[in-house]
Amino acid sequence: MTETTPKQKPSGTLNFILDFGPLFLFFLASKLGSSDTDPKQGAIVGTAAFMAAIVVAVIISKLKIGKISPMLKLTAALGVFFGALTVWFHDERFIQIKPTIIYLFFAVLLIGGWMRGRAMLKYVLEQAYQGLTDEGWLKLSLSWGLFFLALAGLNEIFRRPEWFSFDTWLSIKVWGVTALTFLFALANIPMLMRHGLKLGDDAELPPQG
Repeated sequence: MTETTPKQKPSGTLNFILDFGPLFLFFLASKLGSSDTDPKQGAIVGTAAFMAAIVVAVIISKLKIGKISPMLKLTAALGVFFGALTVWFHDERFIQIKPTIIYLFFAVLLIGGWMRGRAMLKYVLEQAYQGLTDEGWLKLSLSWGLFFLALAGLNEIFRRPEWFSFDTWLSIKVWGVTALTFLFALANIPMLMRHGLKLGDDAELPPQG
């Protein structure tokens, strides 16, 4: 009888690479692929690189973790779909609207669950927050739901071409939103500790869109 070796729990480093690696590659490829003769070339090159990176992230997640999280599935599906539209139509607006859709989906999921007394974030992050009580999970779900709602509004503002350039939107998306995400996660820790959180090295963040 053959025994299946269980997959090891992913490290914080692997989680970080899977969640934020494609986003950082998107930024780097967009900058390196820019052209003075074609102002949209950088966005197209970056989008193509992001599509490839998110597919690789899904494969690594399946091989190393043994599963693909629902949020990574959603991010990959929408990333490939809107990325393909961006490349095909040579129009960066498609890839720019993707984060808004993802953020709104997460916001509706988390806030809707909170209104029904269900902490949806608990099902997604599973054991990432050891010892957290049900009340703590509910508060965390509401907190992240409102945060995603705010991110959706911000993305709609910064993706407007009449107000901001693609490069400005890209910098805010990669560096600004990433910094805000980590700061917001840290701001939640005191509240979580009051609800039983045991600090460790395995904490996860919801992935970026």
